[in-house]
Amino acid sequence: MSDNYVALLGTKGGPSIRPGSSMPTSNLFVLNGQKIVVDCALGVTRGLVDQGMNLKELSTIFISHLHSDHYLELGPLIHTAWCSGLTTMIDVYGPAGLQDYWDGFAASMKADIDLRIEDDGRDDLRDFVRVHVIDEGVVLERGGLTVSAIRTEHPPLIDSFAFSFRTAKHHAVFSGDTAPIHALEDFARGADLLIHEAMLESALPSLLERVGNGSDKLMQHWLRSHSFAHDAAKTATAAGVKRLALSHLIPSDDPSYGPQDWQNAVADYWDGPLIVGSDGVRIDL
Repeated sequence: MSDNYVALLGTKGGPSIRPGSSMPTSNLFVLNGQKIVVDCALGVTRGLVDQGMNLKELSTIFISHLHSDHYLELGPLIHTAWCSGLTTMIDVYGPAGLQDYWDGFAASMKADIDLRIEDDGRDDLRDFVRVHVIDEGVVLERGGLTVSAIRTEHPPLIDSFAFSFRTAKHHAVFSGDTAPIHALEDFARGADLLIHEAMLESALPSLLERVGNGSDKLMQHWLRSHSFAHDAAKTATAAGVKRLALSHLIPSDDPSYGPQDWQNAVADYWDGPLIVGSDGVRIDL
């Protein structure tokens, strides 16, 4: 197995959890010996441990945008890493608003944090977190790894980002949540791996009915703010990427649909290697 890989920890689109569903979006990128968590939905902590990661190693986190299925477990992940022996700084990169989230989480856990400082002799968790507000362009350069960002089309949010992770030997791109955009084609040009969100068009009406508390507004959000699987395939082909992985799957928990349906959805537009995302799958680079 390669020492450079991406693990899809959670591959479901949307915040709800139902019987049979996978977990919402989170990922682990490992490049040049660096471990970077990308998005922190429910289940990210368990997903990292299942990949064999010692939570004390947690150091770098990227959040693509402020929808709950991408950052709900950010605070609990950091807190659990602290309880697991973390004594080093964590850098969190993402949109404006993350600092408010972190400050609110830390305030909500003040009683526990203070108690563990006094009772366990731990250093103050609140001293270990740095939040960096990002924009388009190069976000991080470190140890032969360059991380860049572009804005995606994910209304009503403006600060919603795709990320490129590039070393001298490898290039992996994460689309984040987005409607189809030409900018992603150039951003992912020639990448070893494009991880792209995907919806199954025929499955949306029944999903809306199962959600129950949605309305036609939810359907309109899907249609204007996300990509069908065939859109992801078109982007991958236009970008000339080597492999395409579908994630943030909508739906991920309908027993009427399976991997073959996703393969069929891209077949007219993509003839390269395809990974239909499932929780815990590791993709070597």
